[in-house]
Amino acid sequence: MVPPIATSDRRGRDGTRTRARIEEAALRLFAARGVAGTSVREIAEAVGVSEGALYRHFASKEELARALFLDRYASLAQSIRDMAQRHTDLSSRLRAVIDFGCRLFDEEPALFAYLLISQHDHLAHVPDDCEHNAVAALAELLAGSVDDGFELPQPPAMAAAMALGALVQPAVFALYGRLDGPLSRHAPTITDGVLRLLRAPAPRGAERSKDLDNSIG
Repeated sequence: MVPPIATSDRRGRDGTRTRARIEEAALRLFAARGVAGTSVREIAEAVGVSEGALYRHFASKEELARALFLDRYASLAQSIRDMAQRHTDLSSRLRAVIDFGCRLFDEEPALFAYLLISQHDHLAHVPDDCEHNAVAALAELLAGSVDDGFELPQPPAMAAAMALGALVQPAVFALYGRLDGPLSRHAPTITDGVLRLLRAPAPRGAERSKDLDNSIG
């Protein structure tokens, strides 16, 4: 199973449970309808509290959406960093990350969908450090991999983008019924594809272009 996604503890003791319920309800509604298509009243009704009670925890629907994204995104970053501690070689690390991503899609579809559809609204507000940024944590994991002297032919940020693309696109296909689920069933194929992609040498033309750029600079 996917480890539980942690939530930030910015609540008083009496409000902890209510705030967690607000976040869970909002996550489900945002994933299904989008933030714009969800009202504060609908979130409050799903939780069984008044709108006033909800506003005691979040100043606005937009603040709630931002807090949800930043908190869950930071938790993903921590999960990736934990995997980097448990594995050292590139193959094992990528297998762990992709297995985790596929299980997240299968077991927590609302969270996966929310992070996917709302990223453009919130990514600019995510800190760049590896403790809060899942993409930075993945780049760190890839850059620090030890694999029989292998070095990534791509910059770590590009390698992270390529790996995420290879995971997210099959998830989108599964979401719309173009790929039979569960996604976890396809994790080995995705992992093998990413490994081939990252280990592929640059084409000769790309190498000549890079050399030309360096000579011009």
